[in-house]
This record gives sequence, structure tokens and C-alpha cells, in this order.
Amino acid sequence: MKTFEYTIKDELGIHARPAGELVKEVKKYESEISITSNGRKVNAGKLMMVMSLGVKKGMTITVTAEGADEDAAAAGVQAFLEANL
Repeated sequence: MKTFEYTIKDELGIHARPAGELVKEVKKYESEISITSNGRKVNAGKLMMVMSLGVKKGMTITVTAEGADEDAAAAGVQAFLEANL
């Protein structure tokens, strides 16, 4: 299991467009990827679940990848977050 934290820098937080792109990124990997925020853990491959977290600028999320390609999945999602959120 690979876990990392990321603080959202986008002015609008995790809103529709980047959330959709994040889900596309997550679906590239075999591993189960989840996002935890405010004590709630959701499947990062489900757009409505990601949106339901209501993550705003300055909030820190925890991303967990677990599975066969967890190293690549964690690195890919982290790179996506740094580039887009």
C-alpha cells in the first residue's frame, strides 16, 4: 500500500473538470485508489464520490493506492495532482 498527502492549490478546489480528469487518470491503473478528506474515504475512480468530498483550496487530502501497480499508480496520481490541482 502506498499513501501520500497533497494540499490542494487550485482556487476552486476539486471541481468538475479536474475531478473528471482525475478519475480518468485513476482508471489507467489496476490498483484500488482512494481519497480521504475530512475523515471520509471514497473511491477515486468514481466522479460523484470525488465531488462529494467538497475539497476546497488549502485542504489536504490523503491518497492511497493498493494493488499490483500501486507504485506507478501513486506516482501517476501525485504527478496529476501537482500539475492540475
